[in-house]
Amino acid sequence: MVALICGLALPCGGVLLRAQESQPPAPQTAATRSLGTVKAISGKSITLSTDAGSDITVLLQDGARLLRVEPGEKDLKNAVPLELQDLQPGDRVLVRGKMADDGKSLQAGSLIAMKKMDIAQKRVQERQEWQKRGVGGLVSAVDPSTGTITITTTALATTKTIAIHVSQNTQLRRYAPNSVKFDDAKAAPIGEIKAGDQLRARGSRSANGSELTADEIVSGSFRNIAGTITAIDSSAGTMTVNDLATKKSVLIKITPESQLRKLPPPMAQRIAARLKGASADAPPAAAGSAPAGSAEPSATNGTAATRSTGRPDSAQSGQGPSDLQQALSRMPVAMLADLNKGDAVMIVATSGSQEEGATAITLLAGVEPILEASPKGGQSILSPWSLSSPGGDAGTP
Repeated sequence: MVALICGLALPCGGVLLRAQESQPPAPQTAATRSLGTVKAISGKSITLSTDAGSDITVLLQDGARLLRVEPGEKDLKNAVPLELQDLQPGDRVLVRGKMADDGKSLQAGSLIAMKKMDIAQKRVQERQEWQKRGVGGLVSAVDPSTGTITITTTALATTKTIAIHVSQNTQLRRYAPNSVKFDDAKAAPIGEIKAGDQLRARGSRSANGSELTADEIVSGSFRNIAGTITAIDSSAGTMTVNDLATKKSVLIKITPESQLRKLPPPMAQRIAARLKGASADAPPAAAGSAPAGSAEPSATNGTAATRSTGRPDSAQSGQGPSDLQQALSRMPVAMLADLNKGDAVMIVATSGSQEEGATAITLLAGVEPILEASPKGGQSILSPWSLSSPGGDAGTP
């Protein structure tokens, strides 16, 4: 999986370090490995933005070994030689050599690279794979003894239960406590998954769709918050929300990865009518449905991915559980500056802490009619819609 080098799910050194260690060690002392993204190249000097968060200068030694590997490779048996002139900014590299005493430069005897374009292509393939073979929802039960996780996918009155089966070959990852990025998800055992978590799984589904044998699972613990904005600090990128459920103030951080949407009043009224069980003039999906043959965000597996809508399906006709999420995902993006004190919002956020606050993953404004109709039930329209997408759609609803 491309995640092993491009940082989609695991620390990027995973595959490359194992690959490097499968080869005879280079004849040098105090060998140091550094992993990161190429920022600039000048002759044999490379500026590397490391995954540790700092920039270092990599000086390629005469006779340095340069190799190129494809994303997903587990060792170097399929690696091919790489010419220095073929290395470009944005490529992912692992270098090995001797670090200077100041930690700012490294004399490299070897460099292993994955090309930026190869990583991008792999991400596209993974997005398609998750879309075709993925499901997502809220965890309702976990049985580690049988390796079974039960999830529910809900959109308004439509609920479906799916049994996720975990084997010893299943890759399990979990979002970091205060991160909205799939990059930060770490390997975690099934025992860390709890009822109420959000989960996405990719694998082989049964004929009726009620079971899935998982190849990969990513889960996380998130908060649903519905309330009124009591303060906004645009310079700090934060807002304070009075949570209707707890009656307490919650500090919400807004980051570039946070997804902000604002419902048009007519759509909010239609959703509120559905939550009340009343009939509306048109289902929410019709409010933003795309014409046949266009590209449309699909939320059938809990997050968006672009796909062709050239054929009818349940989501387009408003019959499937994902129709509302699709309509919401087509709403115009909102900015923090568009929000005001007193606005009602529904938020899916990281678990965070009382002291540090929570980071918004998805924030929906213009929801006054929805909260009046169902202060708690209205939040279900966000729950399966908030996870960052494996394969590169970080934070896309």
